[in-house]
Amino acid sequence: MTEYPGSILRVEYPADRPVAVLTLDAPPFNIVTVPTREHFAATFREIERNEQVRVVIIQGAGDHFSSGGDIAGFLEATPEYLSHLAENVAAPERCSKPVIARLHGYTLGVGLEIALACDFRIASERTELGLPEIRLGMIPGSGGTQRIARIAGIGRAKDMIMRARRISAEEAKAWGLVTEVVPVHELDARVNALVDELLAFSPLAFRCCKLAINESQEAPLSTGLKFEGSMYGFLRTSEDFQEGVRAFKEKRRPQFRGR
Repeated sequence: MTEYPGSILRVEYPADRPVAVLTLDAPPFNIVTVPTREHFAATFREIERNEQVRVVIIQGAGDHFSSGGDIAGFLEATPEYLSHLAENVAAPERCSKPVIARLHGYTLGVGLEIALACDFRIASERTELGLPEIRLGMIPGSGGTQRIARIAGIGRAKDMIMRARRISAEEAKAWGLVTEVVPVHELDARVNALVDELLAFSPLAFRCCKLAINESQEAPLSTGLKFEGSMYGFLRTSEDFQEGVRAFKEKRRPQFRGR
């Protein structure tokens, strides 16, 4: 595998579950370096090819998810390079497999942008979310302005980003930015429970569902409905759908194989 000197990303594939665990591992604040971004995108390309991985978890080591990016590193990168940073951070969104962000403590800057590109965000009650870039004479550059506005609305995006305002996990949940908020001592258990829940579904159906939702966001409703219909028709021919129907009739749990 390609080496990424300076990356803080640690990648693990537990032997007991079909899961990939990606850890931002440079406590206490897990500052995301420029090489980390490249490593992050490359890891998702590997995960996409790995049929043994069904679910991805992204987390931060220690007491925080991430306080943001390496500001000094930005000064060494060209403007042209920086203009494409969002492509790396969007890797969880492009991934056909479900991606869970486990959030705790500071989830700021690119840390929040990574989380927003995931499918599910499970946060401890001590999580703080924010995009403080405007304090540096900069704006979020890895999807923050776009995803906050699409998820929470333009008014809330301006309130949060243009004032560099941090919000609590509970406020983020009210805005739709966080899926669930749990006590700190329940965070790992809740993430693991969600993994188990997702593993029970057909990986093929999940791939089509995620694609249908994501790809239709910039299309008219009529186009989205056609795309959804094509995915529905495709799944009608799958072995997983046939197994799902049989299991329903036989009152048992289906055994999906992703075919």
